[in-house]
Amino acid sequence: DRGGDRLALRPEGTAAVCRAYIEHGMSSRPQPVRLFYFGPFFRYDRPQKGRYRQFHQFDLEMIGLRDASLDAQLIYAVVKILTDLKIIDRLTLQLNNIGTPENRAAFMEALKDYFIGKERSLPEDDQRRLAGNPLRLLDSKNEDTQILLKGAPKLSQFLSDESKQFHATLCEYLDELEIAYVPNEGLVRGLDYYTQTVFEFWDSSSGAQNAIGGGGRYDGLIELLGGSPTPG
Repeated sequence: DRGGDRLALRPEGTAAVCRAYIEHGMSSRPQPVRLFYFGPFFRYDRPQKGRYRQFHQFDLEMIGLRDASLDAQLIYAVVKILTDLKIIDRLTLQLNNIGTPENRAAFMEALKDYFIGKERSLPEDDQRRLAGNPLRLLDSKNEDTQILLKGAPKLSQFLSDESKQFHATLCEYLDELEIAYVPNEGLVRGLDYYTQTVFEFWDSSSGAQNAIGGGGRYDGLIELLGGSPTPG
């Protein structure tokens, strides 16, 4: 840290759970493997309004099968928890499908092309996003950026037929479970390992940092960590 001390502070737990799945040979168990954790997590950056350097996180993971019914099961479990906490009425479920890495790569190239000559109209943070991960522009809170994005290519134009079908199947399950959701093409989530389904629960009564929970599918993460291709 700035004082010269060496610290190891975990920022999130999904990658650690996936590493444990690999190290303990959980692929030999009946799939999907269902896991959960609860504990303190930390962020080093200066927290945005409504966020804290240390926070506690409860997490559910399902690893080993690629099926839209699992996405629906996990969202259903979260809805049950939020209902028991008596806060579901003030929340909306935001839902999107961000496709495969190949879908996103094609979209990001189109987005970069669209912003050629428009970079100077972006704030400094969004200029960095455009250079590093253009997908993050979609959840920019800057009004000028959002105005520019109205004329930009849409991620949905680059989704494969398989991604569209996966999302349609998930929506059918949620409809069957009578879980209301808001389609949100601007929802991308902050971590780069997500594929296909992403979701967040938004609190309508709070300010800018209004997501009280969320997640998504990470079909490439375990392979990225050295395991066999395994959906999660």
